[in-house]
Amino acid sequence: MANERKYFGTDGVRGTVGEPPITPDFVMKLGWAAGRVLGRQSGARKMVLIGKDTRVSGYMFESALEAGLSAAGIDSHMLGPMPTPGIAYLTRTFRAQAGIVISASHNPYDDNGIKFFASDGMKLPDSIELEIEQELEQPMQTVLSKQLGKAHRVNDAAGRYIEYCKSTFGNGKTLKGMRIVLDCAHGATYHVAPAVFSELGAEVHVLGASPNGFNINDNCGATAPDALREKVLAVNADVGIALDGDGDRLIMVDSLGGVVDGDELLYIIARYQRQQGRLSGSVVGTQMSNLGLEHAIKRLGLGFERTKVGDRYILECLNENGWVLGGETSGHLLCLDMTTTGDGIISALQVLCAMLPDGATLHDLKSGMSKYPQRLINVRLAERCDVFQIPSVCDAVAAVENELGNSGRVLLRPSGTEPVIRVMVEGEDSTQVDKLAQQLADAVSDAVGAAVPA
Repeated sequence: MANERKYFGTDGVRGTVGEPPITPDFVMKLGWAAGRVLGRQSGARKMVLIGKDTRVSGYMFESALEAGLSAAGIDSHMLGPMPTPGIAYLTRTFRAQAGIVISASHNPYDDNGIKFFASDGMKLPDSIELEIEQELEQPMQTVLSKQLGKAHRVNDAAGRYIEYCKSTFGNGKTLKGMRIVLDCAHGATYHVAPAVFSELGAEVHVLGASPNGFNINDNCGATAPDALREKVLAVNADVGIALDGDGDRLIMVDSLGGVVDGDELLYIIARYQRQQGRLSGSVVGTQMSNLGLEHAIKRLGLGFERTKVGDRYILECLNENGWVLGGETSGHLLCLDMTTTGDGIISALQVLCAMLPDGATLHDLKSGMSKYPQRLINVRLAERCDVFQIPSVCDAVAAVENELGNSGRVLLRPSGTEPVIRVMVEGEDSTQVDKLAQQLADAVSDAVGAAVPA
C-alpha cells in the first residue's frame, strides 16, 4: 500500500522549500484534501491543530494550511512553534480530528515538510494518507461561506505540554543539585525544554535557544553535539542534553564529554525500567542498531527485535506486539508507556531517572553496554539495480559472514532516496571490520556493471 503513495513518504511530505511538492499552492491544497477526508469521519469534531518548528517558511505554510482547511470547512487551532511530540500530545488531549506538524526535523532551514497525527496522537494510517492523495487529484472546491472553517490561536499550548512532560518524571522526584547543559538546536523546543528541566530543579545552561528562522540545526543540537560537549566540560556539568529541530530526537553527553548515542540511551532506559519491573517482552531497534545493544538487552532477560530503518517501522512493531520501548541509533526513542511518538524531552527525563537512585553517572550507566566496531561504506551505483540478485555479491556476503561467525553482522541496504548501496559490517575487532567492509564494498562495486537494472 505504501508504494502507491505519490507524495507521502515514511514521515509525511518533505522536501526543499519552493520545489514541488513543498510549495504554498500544494500545501494549501494538501490542507484542503486532508480537511475533505477528515470531514467525512462521522461524529468527529471538525477541528485540526497546526504546529510548526522555527523555520522561516513555517509562517507561509501555516497560512496555506489554514486556508486549505477553511475551504474544506474545518477549523484550525494554531499552536505556534511546538515540538512534534507536543503536537501529538495536544491533538489527543484536545480531541482534535488530527494534528498537523510543519517541520523537516533535523534537516537544514531551507527544507520543510508536513506530517499528520491522527486523533489518538499516533501517526496517520496509510489508508487515510491514500485517501488524502486521491483527494489531491480532484479539483479544489470551497464550501459555502456559512460553512467555512475558522482559525483560533491556542495561547497556552507550551504550558500544557511543559506540565505533561514534568508529569512523566514521577511524583516527588527532583533534579535539584544536578547541573545540565541543554542544546535546543534553535528549534521548536527553545521555549519548552528549558522550563521543563529548570522547573524540576536542575541548574540549566541553555544553548541553541535563539531561533531566527535560519539557524535551526545549524552546527548544533542532536546532529552536531560538539558545542554541547565543550560546554559540559567548561561548566563541569553532570550531563548534556541535545535535541533536534523538532524535538523528537535525543543525544546526550556524559560528564567526561563522551557522546551517548541512541543505542546507549535505549539500553539505559531499558535497564532502568527492567529494574523497576515496568518492562517485559522485547525492545525494538532497527537493522542499523549496534550488535552490542542487542547482546546487552538480551542479558537483561528481554528480547530484541529489528525492523527496517525508520521510527514508523519501530512503532508498527511495538504496537503489533504490545511492547513499549524502541529506538534508533540517531536518538529517535519511543517510550509508548508515556507518549505516542518519539519525544526527546521525555526520553531524557527517563535517562535522568536512571541516574537518580544511587547517583550513578551517565558514563557509568552506558558502560553496561559495549558497542561493537561498525563500518559503513556507501557504494554509489550508476543506476538503481537489485544487487541481491547478483551471484558474486551473494558469494561475497556469505564469505564475510563466514569469517565473522557469530561475533559479527553484515547488512547491505539500498538507499531509499538515491542510487546507493549502504554496506555495513560489524564485529568485535575494528581492524577486521574495516577490512571486511572494504572487501565487501569492493565486491559490490565490481559487480554492479553486470547487474540488470531493477
